[in-house]
Amino acid sequence: MHPNPAFRKADTALNIAFARDQGFGLLAVTTDDAPLVSHIPFLLSEDGTRAEFHLVRSNPIARLIATPHRARLAVQGPHSYVSPDWYGVDDQVPTWNYVAVHLVGDITLQPQERMRDLLDRQSAQFEARLAPKPEWRADKMTPEVLDRMMRQIVPCEMRIDEIAGTWKLGQNKPDDVRLRAADPLEAAGLGQEVATLARLMRARPS
Repeated sequence: MHPNPAFRKADTALNIAFARDQGFGLLAVTTDDAPLVSHIPFLLSEDGTRAEFHLVRSNPIARLIATPHRARLAVQGPHSYVSPDWYGVDDQVPTWNYVAVHLVGDITLQPQERMRDLLDRQSAQFEARLAPKPEWRADKMTPEVLDRMMRQIVPCEMRIDEIAGTWKLGQNKPDDVRLRAADPLEAAGLGQEVATLARLMRARPS
């Protein structure tokens, strides 16, 4: 996370809400060699103390966490290059603005019989975002095919004891300078994600 305290003033509730809404992150686990990393969708409890996810059974992380193991789940939001020309003042340098929240805790395998419930809750959460599309449900699948696929994945849980967020939105600059950079960033036409970042720059977390 960025060390500048100007970028780390978002309260815990805001960081939790951001991570829950994103629902996808980078899971990193240390080993004696290089860290193991997996990109995972997850469910985060409302109080931010528990993340649930699944891994392919053959994933090295799944084998590693037969016993509890310390891990970090990095959740990234909108991000973009910011040109110094956009500030309208001299002696600025290029930078990269972004939002990210890190969740840290112990991860463990869960009993296999919990996998169906986790799958149903995960799909329900993400399908709800696609309304009015009719919701996909696992019971639409042939039971034998579903059972075969379920055996290939394992349920996991992270008990979270540390939450930290970086909202790097130009808060280290005067308000008028930060706001002046947001307009051309949004006008650059770099996509919806960058437009969202520009809006966050205008409504920076205090």
